[in-house]
Amino acid sequence: MTEKILISTERMQWLLERLCLLFLERHDKPAEVAVLALQPRGVAFGQAWLNTLSHLTSGPLPDFGKLDITFHRDDYRKRDELSVPSETHIPFPIEGRPLLLMDDVLYTGRSVRAGLDALLSYGRPTRVELMVLVERRFSRELPIEANYVGERVDTLSNQKVRVLWEPSPKVVLYSVPTSPHTTL
Repeated sequence: MTEKILISTERMQWLLERLCLLFLERHDKPAEVAVLALQPRGVAFGQAWLNTLSHLTSGPLPDFGKLDITFHRDDYRKRDELSVPSETHIPFPIEGRPLLLMDDVLYTGRSVRAGLDALLSYGRPTRVELMVLVERRFSRELPIEANYVGERVDTLSNQKVRVLWEPSPKVVLYSVPTSPHTTL
């Protein structure tokens, strides 16, 4: 499996700062916004973004929580392996306040749809915005669009985009072998 680096460590830091500045342009009181990162991969992105935001503003930061979407996915019963949920941790109210939903990669839109479904179990925010580090263009299956996008990339259906945080942050693209019986 060959990898191609789509976003280098240096570019990743630049994108995080850019996303923070775009957020601050729209929200002059960031602490009024609740932030929920989708488990599992959106959490690392959310924490890196929040850390970057803390260096760019001297005021209070948004509340940060983690939202598991396992049982809200429309495909969880169709998987061969047993679905193991991650932790949901929301130690603050989301009712009646703006909310920022975060995930690392926006692909078909199904994870975001599951996140919207799951968050309504905890309250009704006044509005929901979506922030993603990478948007895979031309692959949406649902009418979902991010308010904040770090980088837009074009990919083929047999390619995967993976955000890696260790040992240093980067985004890679790799091809998944297709079955010889698969028709494209």
